[in-house]
Amino acid sequence: MASVSQLFIHYGYALLFVWVLLEQLGLPAPTAPLLLAAGTLGATRHFSLALCLLACVLACLIGDLFWFMLGRRYGGKVLRLLCRISFEASTCVSKTENYFARRGSATLLFAKFVPGLSTVAPPIAGQSGLSYSGFFLYDGIGSIIWAGAWLVAGRFFGDVIRRSQPVLVFIGHFAAGLVIALIVISFIYKVIQQRRFLSQVQKMRVDPQDVFSQIESARISREAQPFIIDLRTDNDSTTDPRVLPGAVRLMLHELRHNVKNIPHDRDIIVYCTCPNEESAAKAALQLHKAGIHRVRPLRGGFDGWKQAGYPLEEYSGFSLN
Repeated sequence: MASVSQLFIHYGYALLFVWVLLEQLGLPAPTAPLLLAAGTLGATRHFSLALCLLACVLACLIGDLFWFMLGRRYGGKVLRLLCRISFEASTCVSKTENYFARRGSATLLFAKFVPGLSTVAPPIAGQSGLSYSGFFLYDGIGSIIWAGAWLVAGRFFGDVIRRSQPVLVFIGHFAAGLVIALIVISFIYKVIQQRRFLSQVQKMRVDPQDVFSQIESARISREAQPFIIDLRTDNDSTTDPRVLPGAVRLMLHELRHNVKNIPHDRDIIVYCTCPNEESAAKAALQLHKAGIHRVRPLRGGFDGWKQAGYPLEEYSGFSLN
């Protein structure tokens, strides 16, 4: 293991650069354990924190610039791609867009600290029309703050363990193994979270055909149709402003403020444009906790409904308020 640790120390800067770049490109490569380890080894003079910070910031800028450029050119298509390859991205698209609506480019200063936001913030920034100079400024500062915080935390831990020679020797011999173990544990934890969430989604989904049948039955019998909530983000709604028949538009973060206006005595159908209906499932779980139990995500979301050829209508602007 000592030889592995020496290898880790020798190629640490390159490893940091590649690993951070992979995470910024959307792959499930947890970097926090590696940054903590680099900071800790910096306390033993094995690593230069300045070079570690430089490697991380360069990797962040390269990876983020890639998604920023794709976001400027392809918009929502890029976000849907990220939702497919990232563990958290699809549940954070609407949240990130809300951050951009309230804070603008400053969102990039803290996005890397929030799981999911780090992945989708650059393409949303590109989609919002942020200039290249603005992107490099805010993303660069945000990358420095993010990487610097983890490296400093590791350095602090390293300074503490330097006071104990046995612990210092142990860390020196098994540094690589400890880092690998932390990365594996982080990855497994994310996989378990994702599988648990998707399992909940599978149990709750309803097919477009069933929803269409309910709408038609309600029309014929002149009864109230299912209450349908369109959870799409502003960018997705701009791409296709139509909605399912009778749907009400609500952002995910607006649900808890409108619970009292959502009927409890009929089926509630929620839909979005995320793969696996993750945002819709998140909304369903939130409404369940609020005491609304007859709520289900639409299988395939808006795209699935449209591809099946079921009717859409222009949004009339009605709301719950």
